[in-house]
Amino acid sequence: MAILMPRIIQAKQILRRSLSNRSNNTYLAIPKGYFAVYVGEQEKKRFVVPISLLSQPAFQELLCQAEEEFGYNHPMGGLTIPCSKDIFTNLASRLGVL
Repeated sequence: MAILMPRIIQAKQILRRSLSNRSNNTYLAIPKGYFAVYVGEQEKKRFVVPISLLSQPAFQELLCQAEEEFGYNHPMGGLTIPCSKDIFTNLASRLGVL
């Protein structure tokens, strides 16, 4: 568990920074306990997922990829994950969030 804590802290930092950069009111449609994720290679699709996803090791790997590709500056104003929609939906389905 101690190994996963730094990744959870990093995920929270990414989320805080991406939420502080929001430029429109789309965040109002996100219920408490959830956050928006933009996924896709060319055209980004928005998913609203529970924050419990942040503690999942498979999702933390995606967060590390997002950090490597985008740093803490996410162009969509939310958390952008650099993978295909199919990979993300498959992962989210296996984790029971979609």
